[in-house]
Amino acid sequence: MKHEIIITKDGSTSIYIPEWDETYHSKFGAIQEAKHVFIKNGLALFEYVLEISILEIGFGTGLNALITMFEAEHRQIKVNYVAVEAYPVAFEDIVQLNYATQLEVPNRQADFEHLHTLPWEETIEVTPYFTLTKRKQFFNDIIDENTFDLIYFDAFGYNVQPELWNEVIFEKMYHALKCKGILTTYACRTTIKNAMQHAGFETKKLPGAPGKREMLRALKNEIY
Repeated sequence: MKHEIIITKDGSTSIYIPEWDETYHSKFGAIQEAKHVFIKNGLALFEYVLEISILEIGFGTGLNALITMFEAEHRQIKVNYVAVEAYPVAFEDIVQLNYATQLEVPNRQADFEHLHTLPWEETIEVTPYFTLTKRKQFFNDIIDENTFDLIYFDAFGYNVQPELWNEVIFEKMYHALKCKGILTTYACRTTIKNAMQHAGFETKKLPGAPGKREMLRALKNEIY
């Protein structure tokens, strides 16, 4: 599918697919969105833990993984990160992305590229604080049970792939989380919220990343 590298409003790059009129990240700011949705309203909630398991739905450009790796180092917590992606981004596109520079760590560009050259279906300790497992897998094929503390749900938008935002998918997410586990996503529409609730989640609307009014966070709150 034809695509192009674009600059979002915060100066960070993303990938744009003209046929879908869809970007991998918010046009208002790729890095801003990742930090707001997945760090501030996800990882930061686990303030007092020493180790956490994260499932990312849509590895894409690797931006969320990169920022999480840096956060793990800063917070000195062990992050076991599993990223699911059915259609990996070509490495020739990855080298054009400016995340290390925009995050003011240009010396870490090689580390960013390394995330993409690591083998699939293997668990690799990238740093003492960050372990990565990349799974080339369709979301429908996820069968994890009570495994993750946190899910970054970063699939393409509902307008282009509504089948990724239905009750069946969120049931898989619910089962993949441990009790009290959290799912966080940039999206916030009634259809998505209802699908989450039907799957068993408690949902909460939160202020969205810059340029977006709202986002959703969901809690697996099982009662025994």
